[in-house]
Amino acid sequence: MTDSTPHPRILALWSAPRCRSTAFFRMMAERGDVTPVHEPFSYLAEFGVSEVGGRTARTEAGLTAAIRALAESGPVFFKDTTDERYPGVLADRDFLAADATHTFLIRHPAETIASYHAVNPAPRRDQIGFAAQYELFTAVAEATGRTPLVVDAADLVASAPAVVAAYCAEVGIPYLPEALNWRAESRAEWRPSERWHREASASTGFTAAGGPPRVDVRADPVLRGHLDFHLPYYEELRAHRLVIPDDREKETT
Repeated sequence: MTDSTPHPRILALWSAPRCRSTAFFRMMAERGDVTPVHEPFSYLAEFGVSEVGGRTARTEAGLTAAIRALAESGPVFFKDTTDERYPGVLADRDFLAADATHTFLIRHPAETIASYHAVNPAPRRDQIGFAAQYELFTAVAEATGRTPLVVDAADLVASAPAVVAAYCAEVGIPYLPEALNWRAESRAEWRPSERWHREASASTGFTAAGGPPRVDVRADPVLRGHLDFHLPYYEELRAHRLVIPDDREKETT
């Protein structure tokens, strides 16, 4: 996309769990030029109801309608996770191709599994999310005829200014470097899933996780099975990741 591309009415970020997507959401909320919506489809799957723009949705069709309605008042950014599969989204070609710009955030599944395990020590295989994420990526590619934008969280942490600037250029929104830092705080929309967002609540920017070592995923037979299943999907997605040329990185950082 070029600088003349209009601001997308609906900008979506689909992430496997524990890929620093909540920090990305926090940055987008800090911008002030979009209405941020946090995990509407995950909340619908988990709780049977999702609130968007004053509307209560109990189906995926009702939820996409609520997001579309909210976007009539101005640009909307939503981020969601693919620990669930969303058949209603997959079946809505207009939402995949015309009504929203869909982007994707990934992280090596060994890291996501370890991070997931720290919050939920017994994750189901499909909750790791890369298979469902790749299915959605493929659906968007087929509906649009274009390869969706993919960002690797490792690149984001290593070179946040350059990666975010490139992301903004690709989706047609202004790059606002001041949004790369924010006040450490929780947010009202995180309350239903607060325990998953403690690191994001304490963060003030994109940084690598600290603390003691997490579980050894490869040494645990169950977690290793999850890794072996999801790694090929991650690798397929990573083959399309946003790559920052050295000269752009030097100019932006």
